[in-house]
Amino acid sequence: MNRQNCMRSLVMAVALIVCPAFVLAAPMAFPLQALADKPGRLTLKGVGKVFYVPSTLDTIQWGYLPNAANAAVLTVPSGATVIFDTVSHEGLLEDQGRDPVTYFGKHGVPARLVLNDAIAIAGSRLAHDFGKDGPHIVTGPVAVEGAQPGDVLKVDVLAIAPRVPYGVISNRHGKGALPGEFPEGAKPEPDASATEPEKFHNVSVFTPIKKNARGRWEGVMKNAHGATVTFPTAPFIGVMGVAADTTEPVHSVPPGVYGGNMDVKDLGAGTSVYLPVFVPGANFYAGDPHMVQGNGEVALTALEQSMRATFRLTLLKKGDPRIPSATGTLSKPFGETRDYWITIGLNPDLNEAMKDAVRESVRFLNEILGMDRAVAYAYLSAATDFNVSQVVDRTKGIHGLIRKADFRKRRAPKSIVTPQH
Repeated sequence: MNRQNCMRSLVMAVALIVCPAFVLAAPMAFPLQALADKPGRLTLKGVGKVFYVPSTLDTIQWGYLPNAANAAVLTVPSGATVIFDTVSHEGLLEDQGRDPVTYFGKHGVPARLVLNDAIAIAGSRLAHDFGKDGPHIVTGPVAVEGAQPGDVLKVDVLAIAPRVPYGVISNRHGKGALPGEFPEGAKPEPDASATEPEKFHNVSVFTPIKKNARGRWEGVMKNAHGATVTFPTAPFIGVMGVAADTTEPVHSVPPGVYGGNMDVKDLGAGTSVYLPVFVPGANFYAGDPHMVQGNGEVALTALEQSMRATFRLTLLKKGDPRIPSATGTLSKPFGETRDYWITIGLNPDLNEAMKDAVRESVRFLNEILGMDRAVAYAYLSAATDFNVSQVVDRTKGIHGLIRKADFRKRRAPKSIVTPQH
């Protein structure tokens, strides 16, 4: 990387950490190429020590998540700020030719606007079985000093910035909310491969982004008559998790108690994720970057787009009062935004995922906010939205949004009127 590009990227990194709103307010010089060739520490004036993890062949897995057998690519102290460069799989997969320069070039993207790390990963000999492996490119893991099973890792999402001004939304045969109905064209041919990607007969919709009059990013599509359709964006990282306590391969598609591909669109910049720790070091990773997603993610993917994400990783030792649990630990992920506590239910059966989210909500309200379980259940029925996070990742997701404003006054009233039955 030349000095000019390096300085430009460093300035962007500082802006993201100091002021996440910079992402949507300031002009950006695309693409955001790597800050460095390998993981390490950057010392930035006015910010201090910042750690950085690029997406290279030495720091990523394609289709699988880190497990107990994977060594960390970097170790950081609790409270460290870590910048992750994440790479979207879209434009790199076999049904798109495994050649992002050619694929995006067909949509008018010049080669200079294609990320170097995307080119390197797609053009490498890294094994990836399109029919078997997950699609996601996962960066990490990063170990946190002192983390042990039973602890909790608090992940503050400080900022998320697009690395390129475009993304892709895909629908593939046998996947999505309407498998067998969409895509509506021909079925995949037996000899479909990266050399003849058109034989997969999958549908990928190239989707650029642009700034609107208010300086906000919008996704841009065309209808059948060529009229422009725009929609607001809200970047988030679909895959955030810690290493599972197994030496068996952990597929990147279904989420689990370790987090992973949760695809909760509410967990963007300014939010926090609490993850139970299963292996020494916790081993945090990130991937599956999205520019925006609708709840359900019905076609199969969201607006998949490479992102630069900045996190603060804080170790909460077992029993720390900041852990949202009376037991001093967690058994599954938990989210928090400025306005909501987010409970997460996961199960291959959507009905069971709903039950999981409701049970977790009752637990939280009872243990942390002091509500009787019956009253908590009633409150949830009247005041909490349970959203379908996604229905396309084998293990389906429901997340509840418990409104913080409802609990600003938590002192018991002088007199309580007992509900009449």
